[in-house]
Amino acid sequence: MFDHLGLPVTDLEHARRFYEQALQPLGIAVVKGFPDAVGLAAGRGRTAEQELWLTRADHVPGPLHMAFAAASRAQVDAFHRAALAAGARDNGAPRLRPQYHDNYYGAFVIGPDGHNLEAVCHRPPENTP
Repeated sequence: MFDHLGLPVTDLEHARRFYEQALQPLGIAVVKGFPDAVGLAAGRGRTAEQELWLTRADHVPGPLHMAFAAASRAQVDAFHRAALAAGARDNGAPRLRPQYHDNYYGAFVIGPDGHNLEAVCHRPPENTP
């Protein structure tokens, strides 16, 4: 549906370091940088086309919720650990969330500028690498 998203941040360098560390377990990395923006991509053959842009902002509108697709429950667990190590605040440890559907396995953290970040795997355990 979306080609890319822009996420306003108040401290671009801090946000770059955070997102680079927190999203590494999901295969998302910084692929381009400018003085006022940093582009990240998942490396799914589109590394020349950034999927997430961090943009320098004087203020950030209300916190956003962003859910990142994980290929396995282990990736969700690794995202949660990496994000906490990068300075995020826990907002929901990795676990099944059957209120969404039977195989919804997700973890939530609050990252820089108060954004609620999630990693989610929708696959049943026997289908996860």
